[in-house]
Amino acid sequence: MSIHGGLGLDIHKFEVLSFIGGGGKTTAIFSLAEELKKLGKKVLITTTTAIFNPETGYDYYFLGDINNFKPKKGSITVFGERVARGKLLDTPPEKISNIVKEKIFDYILIEADGSKRKPIKGHADYEPVIIKETTTTIGIIGLDALDQRIDEIVHRPEIFIKLTNTKYSDIISEETIVTYVLNPEGIFNKSKGRKLLILNKANNKNLVLRANNIRKLLLDSGFKESVLITDIKDKMFY
Repeated sequence: MSIHGGLGLDIHKFEVLSFIGGGGKTTAIFSLAEELKKLGKKVLITTTTAIFNPETGYDYYFLGDINNFKPKKGSITVFGERVARGKLLDTPPEKISNIVKEKIFDYILIEADGSKRKPIKGHADYEPVIIKETTTTIGIIGLDALDQRIDEIVHRPEIFIKLTNTKYSDIISEETIVTYVLNPEGIFNKSKGRKLLILNKANNKNLVLRANNIRKLLLDSGFKESVLITDIKDKMFY
């Protein structure tokens, strides 16, 4: 299985995908971009927040502006406003909106959230930064959050505990993740377009089983969108 197949993306349709949450957004973005490139698609990777400044994995790279540019078929373009401390930073949403209007790319993949490398997070009032043209919002949760203390594994735990009715010292369970996803102020609080969920880092049989239980609990509770269980790093999909 592929990422685009698991998420049910229509490869013949223009998409603006905003990635939020934690647990491997950057890896997911570049892995999906590579899949789409192999299908002959013109892909843009950018961020409204911050993303590690890549040294490889792209065909074109721009800072500040993209002017009079026509990417070739089967290519990946990386675009950001500036670089600082090894990160590609905060492209203004209006610049991305203008690129959307120009229709020079088939897919635009946006890292629209920060998580300080934590697998799960609560959103501050100004997060995530999702442009209005987003067609699909992809939320990512790292399964390595399971069985960990909230105050040790969650980015912005003071927000997370309010969303899940938990305490700082509580251990994250499958039910905690389900509560977080289903809460209107949870991971998809500012989503636009379709909502798709990736449960990432399913790197052993036990985590695959537990992720399947999370998926079942979500679907039984009325979550109608796709839930993809993955270990993106090792290209495993369930």
